[in-house]
Amino acid sequence: MNEAILAGNWKQLKGSIQEQWGRLTSDDLTVIAGRRDQVVGKIQERYGIAKDEAERQLAAFEVHQRDAKNL
Repeated sequence: MNEAILAGNWKQLKGSIQEQWGRLTSDDLTVIAGRRDQVVGKIQERYGIAKDEAERQLAAFEVHQRDAKNL
C-alpha cells in the first residue's frame, strides 16, 4: 500500500490501525493524517521498537488489509 492509497483510505483505516496498535491515541491518528512515515514513527514511539520492526509490522498490516479487501 503506497502513501497515496494510505492517505486516501485514511478514514476507513484509522479504526483498524487503532485495533492493531491500541496504544495509538485518537490524537495520534489525527496528527498522523495518513502519512505512512508518521504511522511508523508513532508505532516506534508507543511500543519502543526499532524503525525496521515498525516498518515490518505496518507492511504486514497493509498486506492483511489489501487481502481482506480482495475477498
